[in-house]
Amino acid sequence: MTAAAASSPTFELTVLTGMSGSGKSVALHALEDAGCYCVDNLPPELLAPLIAISQERGARRLAVAVDVRAGQSLPQLPLLLHSLGTQGLALRLIFLDASDAALVQRFSETRRRHPLSGGSADDGNRQALADAIARERKLLADLRERAHLIDTSHLRAAQLMAWVKEFSAAPHGQLTLVFESFAFKRGISLDADFVFDARMLPNPHYEAELRPLTGLDAPVAQWLARQPDVQRMAQQIETFLHTWLPALAANQRSYVTVAIGCTGGQHRSAWLVEQLAAAFAPAWPTLRRHRELVGGKPRNS
Repeated sequence: MTAAAASSPTFELTVLTGMSGSGKSVALHALEDAGCYCVDNLPPELLAPLIAISQERGARRLAVAVDVRAGQSLPQLPLLLHSLGTQGLALRLIFLDASDAALVQRFSETRRRHPLSGGSADDGNRQALADAIARERKLLADLRERAHLIDTSHLRAAQLMAWVKEFSAAPHGQLTLVFESFAFKRGISLDADFVFDARMLPNPHYEAELRPLTGLDAPVAQWLARQPDVQRMAQQIETFLHTWLPALAANQRSYVTVAIGCTGGQHRSAWLVEQLAAAFAPAWPTLRRHRELVGGKPRNS
């Protein structure tokens, strides 16, 4: 690769990695839809030559998927990414994860073989599958720590595609804030850096006319805005983040995910996410996600 090509600030590289069965194929399709030239299962040693060829052909956006299928060359990837990050590339690293239970269920349903497993995913090999997942987590631990994490345990394919597209469009080179609402009854988000519990706040669920609505709807938003405890929590979370975000940015953090949960992830947490995202958007690149909502409506259980 030439020095001029390596230092080009206009070239964007997205590296997609994560657990087998976590949705990397769906995410790669989303990146392709977003205008990236995409390559799946790329050996790390071919990444630099591929970047050089892409730049020579005038490409501006490249996305590659690299995971445990790379075998013995996988340990090269963290050092390679560090080197590329010092060469002027706009580099994004996305790690898709899911709970062990979700991964086992997906492999069992599709009956596909895990890359690190010697057998199929039928009931007789569940322990072998669980062992393969545990081994994979260890192999990918370093990459997971460096990446923007997306927990796909409870996501539909359309949600994952939307989240990946939004993330790929976020400004590069600044700390990006991600505010995410979720339901505690479905489990805490694995991708959260900070988790706040809104279950003690007044609940619109017990107002008959508000129950079928969400925190994105005006009647619910107006009802919650009138509750002193809800306003107090919003202000305290905002104060906490204003206090610590500059230190996180100074520590070279690229992404911070703030997850807010309530019982169903429909009213209180969704409203708080909207309020906080609006408050921080003027100063920080900001994304908002609602795990339990699809198209602004409650998803089916």
